[in-house]
Amino acid sequence: MSEAVLYDTLWTNARLATMMPGGVPYGAIEDGALAARDGEIAWIGPRAELPDAPERLAARVIDAGGRWITPGLIDPHTHVIFGGDRVGDFERRVAGQNYVAAASGGSGIAHTVATTRATDEDTLYRGAARRLRTMIANGTTTVEIKSGYGLDVETELRLLRVARRLGDELCITVRTTYLGAHVVPPEYADRRDEYLDLVCEQMLPRVARERLADAVDVFCDTIAFSVAETARVLETAQRLGLAVKLHADQIADTGATALAARYHALSADHVEHASEDGIAALAAAGTVAVLLPGAYYYLRETLKPPVAELRAHGVPMALATDCNPGTSPVLTLPTILNMACVLFGLTPQESVAGATRNAARALGLHDRGELRTGARCDLALWDAASPAELCYWLGASACAGVVVAGEPL
Repeated sequence: MSEAVLYDTLWTNARLATMMPGGVPYGAIEDGALAARDGEIAWIGPRAELPDAPERLAARVIDAGGRWITPGLIDPHTHVIFGGDRVGDFERRVAGQNYVAAASGGSGIAHTVATTRATDEDTLYRGAARRLRTMIANGTTTVEIKSGYGLDVETELRLLRVARRLGDELCITVRTTYLGAHVVPPEYADRRDEYLDLVCEQMLPRVARERLADAVDVFCDTIAFSVAETARVLETAQRLGLAVKLHADQIADTGATALAARYHALSADHVEHASEDGIAALAAAGTVAVLLPGAYYYLRETLKPPVAELRAHGVPMALATDCNPGTSPVLTLPTILNMACVLFGLTPQESVAGATRNAARALGLHDRGELRTGARCDLALWDAASPAELCYWLGASACAGVVVAGEPL
């Protein structure tokens, strides 16, 4: 590489949705160029402002063909590693059974726990890798993956090991979240306190010691853990130096959203039943609300998240697939962007921000989610006439490719 070459790769003839706030919609640059060096964005701006001919600036020049380029999509809430499926749950739900009844009737999460415990690590990896490849092909370059389908020490650790392996082998960023407090497993049904002892005194210390998780989540709701039980787990996690987040107020207003704010959680997820006080607390704490329209759709819910109140209080709204076998078997973020617009009333710009800038914040990642100098060069390229088209098609996205840390996949 000669001294004159400044960049590793330079994309030209691109329309850039930078997702930088406060300016034109989507932070758009209509005839732009973007350069990467050492995995970061080193230059971005109108193509006419490039300081020299592209071939003299970069070792590799890529003509984007007029495509839109956005930040690589970020999925901040998934349960993508599991054994078996929940097709039986689906059939029962279509016949009229609700989610709470399934959870208390031996199906639901308990069924997935049983099948996951019986599935070896390589099989879990292969199934999750297949799902993740679909996500990547539809624009996702960063994904959060939770445990929570083991609910015993060895299976929970196995799930987190698989999640770490997925990031290493598929060459995307995987953020891992320990969700041992998902529900109380059947063998502890009459010994809730003993299960919490297991979570706080055995599982969490091992997870922290072995560096298997980036954060800790708890399902705080009527069919899972109370506010007091959840607080115990969050306090233990924070003592161990782990970030926290919550499944909050999906089924009822239990005060979980306010609890998330009290512990300065990265995010409060679901929040369909969150109160105005809880939303105000999120705003004061800087906690992101992660909306999950796939679960709302799949469960045929009728109470939408309080989007107007979240807007009024200035709470950032992120979007995620919630990919899981029981309540949101959704693999593609563009599908979620469409659902967020159609079902929840988000604008296309809010939806794209929810899978880029705000999703990065929901994971505590400040190096991505926007196209700006110094940000990680994770990109998604789209055969689309406008960024709004990412939210328009249902069933197949217009993703033409992704770039991870400056390298096309």
